[in-house]
Order: sequence, then C-alpha cells, then structure tokens
Amino acid sequence: MKAILSVILLAVLATALVLPLAENSVLAQAPTGPQGGAPPPPQQQQNPASPQAPTPAQQPPQAGVTIAVDVPIVTLDVVATTQHGDIIPGLKKENFRILDDGVPQTITNFAPTDAPITMVLLLQFSSNGYGSFFAYVGKYWSTALFPSLQPKDWIALETFDMKTRLEVDFTQNKDEVMQGLYHLYFPGFSESNVFDAILETVDRLKDVKGKKSIVVLASGVDTFSKHTLDQTMKQLRQSDVTIFCVGLGRAYQNFADMNGGMGSIARMNYLQAENQLKTFSQETGGFSWFPLTVLDQKGKKQKFQVYAREGYQAPKGGVGD
Repeated sequence: MKAILSVILLAVLATALVLPLAENSVLAQAPTGPQGGAPPPPQQQQNPASPQAPTPAQQPPQAGVTIAVDVPIVTLDVVATTQHGDIIPGLKKENFRILDDGVPQTITNFAPTDAPITMVLLLQFSSNGYGSFFAYVGKYWSTALFPSLQPKDWIALETFDMKTRLEVDFTQNKDEVMQGLYHLYFPGFSESNVFDAILETVDRLKDVKGKKSIVVLASGVDTFSKHTLDQTMKQLRQSDVTIFCVGLGRAYQNFADMNGGMGSIARMNYLQAENQLKTFSQETGGFSWFPLTVLDQKGKKQKFQVYAREGYQAPKGGVGD
C-alpha cells in the first residue's frame, strides 16, 4: 500500500498592517514623470482662507505594509512493510506521525495512490571486474524490473563509467528501454563514478512533478568522482528523489570466492560500497537489495542451485472447460 502524506508545515496568514499616517511619515516611492531635464514649473500658491478639496492626484498615500507567506505542502510517499518485505494493509493516518524539528505536524491527506512513476534506470556499465562482470550482470538483472511497471509509468535508461550517458530518454514504451539494454555491447572505461552519476541524474529529475525515483544497479564502489560521499549525501537530503539500489558487489564477491577469492582490501572496499548504497536508499526513503549468500554451519560460503519450472502456460478456455 502506498500512501501520500500531505503535511502543512506552517499555517501563516497573510496579514495587512495599516499604520497611522504621522507628520513625519516617509514612504519610499518610485519616481514618476520624466527624469532629468528642466525643472518643473512652480506651483501656484493656494489661498489659505479658502481651502479646496485635494484632487485625486493630490490625495495623500496610505501608509501600509503587506506580508505574504507561502505555506508549503509537503508530500511524502510511504510504503509500510514487515521486516520480510511484506506490505502491511489497512493502515490509517492515525498510524503515522510526522515531526518537524521534533514538533508534530498535521496530516491533511492520506490515501493510496496509483499515480504514474517517473523512473531512471541507472546502470554501471564499466569494464572492471572479471570479464566486465558488473556491466553484464547489471545489464541482465535490469530486465527483471519491467514486469512490475505499469503502462502509464515513465522510464529512462542511463549508464555510467567515468561519465554518465543517456541511452534511452523517458518513454512509456518499455520495449524501447529493453532494446537499449540489449544494444549495450562492450563497456569502455574501468571507472565507476557512482557519486557523480547519481547527482547528475537527480539534477535531471529536479523539474519533474509527481513520484520520481532512481534505480541504481552498481557495485557502489566509486573510483574517480568529482564529488565526495559527504557532498553526495548533502545534495540527496535536499532532493525529493527516491533512490533504490541493487548491489552488484556481493554477487561479485560470491563469484570471486568460487574462483580463487579476493584480497582483504578489495573485500573491505566492496563492504564499504554496499553500506554507501544502503545509505543512499535509507536517506531518500527507498530500499536496497543484495544477492543471496548461502553459508554452511561453519559459516563457509556454499554453492547453491535453485530448482524451478522454466515457465507456465495458462490453459485455454474458460473456467470449467
């Protein structure tokens, strides 16, 4: 169940303050009439004994100040699940509490939504790893995303190594994105500038309205970004983009352990990268996934095999045929 929580942070009324006009009141006004040149002709003096009512042009201005404040409505997308990832149904707004600097806020609207999603699939397509492991594994794992998308959802495909590349612009035709994935052949550079790639994609989404997200398929290891982790996190906290991460680093460690293993420094780098991906997701309201690792009773990694039927074909005809 997805819910939108609309929170009014401040209820401030635009108040007009009318100040009494005093003898020494001075109002700053924009000059009127032509500027420069000869001085205006002198005004005729009026007989004080026979005062006349001032004309509209001579009416004294009213002193006053108007304060206008925009009251923002903050929209939060919320998904409530159990620790196993199962959706919790039947929740109400009374089950949630929103705090702003420790102060409870009013939840004005609460309802499930099926609004279209605008999503960028951000794929690490670099030549690092045995046989460009990350590029090819990420490419084929990406295809598992499409059955969950609705026809009204928008999706774009971006890849990155040392630079970010737009492979397929936003489209509702999921086949275009699938074809874009199939046409990714040979990765070029071995860099994986994940910080720069995420921030560039967030900036690309800044003017997009509604629900927007980035699905990152990457090891999480950053090699040559211009931005640091702290800079990346600071900008992510200021954005309204939700980030979901699928980590490829643990799958690579499993692969390496079955083929001679990897050094302790490399293993530490992938562990740190995995924590970075988790942080990106947690800070933006998303989620992160990492592949299954099977251990024996002594904690040693084991190879595993999943047995399942290859597919299913629905029977023809209606019920009872």
